[in-house]
Amino acid sequence: MSNNILPVIGIVGGLGPQAGIDLANKIMDQTVANSDQDHISIVLLSMPSSVVDRTQYLVGEVADNPGVAIAGLVESLELFGVDVVGIPCNTAHAPSIFRVIRQSIYNRGSSVRLLDMVTETVGFIRRHYPNVERVGVLSTTGAIRAQIYPRALALQGLQAILPAKDLQEQVLHPAIVNEEYGIKACANPVSTRARRDLFQIAAQLVDAGAEVIISGCTEIPLAITESHIDETRIIDPTLILARALIRDVAPEKLAVIKEI
Repeated sequence: MSNNILPVIGIVGGLGPQAGIDLANKIMDQTVANSDQDHISIVLLSMPSSVVDRTQYLVGEVADNPGVAIAGLVESLELFGVDVVGIPCNTAHAPSIFRVIRQSIYNRGSSVRLLDMVTETVGFIRRHYPNVERVGVLSTTGAIRAQIYPRALALQGLQAILPAKDLQEQVLHPAIVNEEYGIKACANPVSTRARRDLFQIAAQLVDAGAEVIISGCTEIPLAITESHIDETRIIDPTLILARALIRDVAPEKLAVIKEI
């Protein structure tokens, strides 16, 4: 804990920008508070131009590891006295990126705690849906290449159900990054095409046997706001990270809800 009277949550924003805002909103939504002063302090640092695209790095299109810049943002957040940090970007949790961030914290001898959104999400599924065996994953092509969720799910004895390669690259990933209709370009409101394409892929994952589906890119919950597609549960890692951050610094302020 820092020397602050109240704990402070740090958010590495900008990955993309709307995802950081979404996490901040969900932290406030999941906090028990009756006044301004009851809310947990949040520092959101959004500097999108300083961090190269995570997928472009993972597929070899850029050489700079974005983990270096993200680690710098974590260090900047520490200057504000944050106690715990969340990174609302699933692709940034690829081992080759995330380990750079963790190593930087370790090398500085910092006491800041960095939560792992992917581990939190998979742990949530294992605890709350113990009978589930097959988990659908909607994510960027970079996250698929890095096997972020498939590896984490396998460690818990769960099977990842992924889109076919052509659908991943031609439909799902463009729904996130296309400069004309992707969520990164059109986040508020999300374009009709991006939302349609995401629902199309989600339905195909269900047909392939997925019992729950992870919205494994932090832009996707901006488009798929529903908790279910028909009878299939949609898991929002941003919401799970928000609750984990509250749990870490002020568990007594964590709202009780029936289902997340």
